[in-house]
Amino acid sequence: VQDAVFGDVNDGSGPNYRSLGWIRASVLLVKTQIGLGVLGMPTVLTSVGLVPGIILILVIAALSTFCAYAIGLVKARHPAVYSVADVGYLMGGRFGRELFGAFYMLMLGAVAGAGMLSIATAFNAITDNAGCSVAWTVVGAVLTFAFSSFRELGKVGWLGFIGFVSIMTAVIVLTIAVGVQDRPSSAPQVGPWDPQVIIVGNPSFLDAMTAVSTIIFSFAGAPNFFNIISEMRRPEDYNKALALCQTVVIFTYVIIGAVVYRFCGIYVSSPALGSAGPLLKKVCYGIALPGLIVGCVLNTHMPAKYVFLRFMKKSPYLNTSGWQHWGVWLACVLGCTTFSFLIAEAIPFFDSLVSLIGALLSTFLSLIVEAAMFLWLQRELLRRREQRTKLLLGLCSLSAFIVMAGLFTMIAGTVSSIIGIHNTLKNGDTSP
Repeated sequence: VQDAVFGDVNDGSGPNYRSLGWIRASVLLVKTQIGLGVLGMPTVLTSVGLVPGIILILVIAALSTFCAYAIGLVKARHPAVYSVADVGYLMGGRFGRELFGAFYMLMLGAVAGAGMLSIATAFNAITDNAGCSVAWTVVGAVLTFAFSSFRELGKVGWLGFIGFVSIMTAVIVLTIAVGVQDRPSSAPQVGPWDPQVIIVGNPSFLDAMTAVSTIIFSFAGAPNFFNIISEMRRPEDYNKALALCQTVVIFTYVIIGAVVYRFCGIYVSSPALGSAGPLLKKVCYGIALPGLIVGCVLNTHMPAKYVFLRFMKKSPYLNTSGWQHWGVWLACVLGCTTFSFLIAEAIPFFDSLVSLIGALLSTFLSLIVEAAMFLWLQRELLRRREQRTKLLLGLCSLSAFIVMAGLFTMIAGTVSSIIGIHNTLKNGDTSP
């Protein structure tokens, strides 16, 4: 069989890249969204208030769903597209490919770096040893490299099940724990206390943009959706997988974020798994640890596969299992893992890194690119007056709005995140 992305995959001597069913694909879609994002939702509500926070989550979720739907349209019309960098080539030639590819590598490397920070935080919590953050980050990097080395996304998909169950179990345990406990761990432990839950907040511009950037980061799995479709047995089942994914993600973010914020208020920890007290903090992080590792694995495997295909696209070793194939593949995985580790060490605090990724990288790759891509796909229809239906004009207007709002968020959010990083460094609070 001649595949548009992977070439001749018929003889069975090499990896079977097209092995994902739609259920496993939906789990991978969910896992690329839910992970670090869900751990930041209560903090978002703390910044902007309960009602505005939930509205922001739902609005960004709706825009994200539309943009993810546009990915399926592009893949159906251009089967050779494997990554967002290939979309850049379609829209802007070689310059577009290199620009989009650079953003893609930066974003996934930074997300994996944030995941390594969370792994270090988890090990610190479990072992009561906060003095070895760098060592635990190294452990996270080694585990990421080992599991990212599977060549087929179908095999990594089984890890996705484990990661999804792990993260969901941890946040459910957290939600129950904060509901039945007297008070969160960071609240005053004696005397009366007030969670100070705010229905409608009055955040500063910096805090508001940081909250928006964090939500965008939480829906930033879209750049990976191209890769997942490319390894599905039936790419036409993508919309089914997407619908299941977004339903689970939206429900999880709203319910978990609202419940944890309701019971913790301003005393919510970041990441949120630390909100339930010393013992349950260990339990929650212990349960979540496989999910945090799998998140790093997915965000290392996919950019490594992108680099691998760039190197091996026209090579006879692409679909073999020889030393040449393995040598290039492992080098790509090692390079991506090392890059993420360096990012984790350069910005060693969770909130600021998540906000910066959301503003600078996720907004561009998860909203702006997809909306521009939809407009690019419809360019011929827009030129023909008789084919400009109200639905088409409405969707194109929505896409134009997403591009403009995304550019504003990208600039304002990045500035706010940089100010936040500066303030954190100035105050000396550089713990993960």
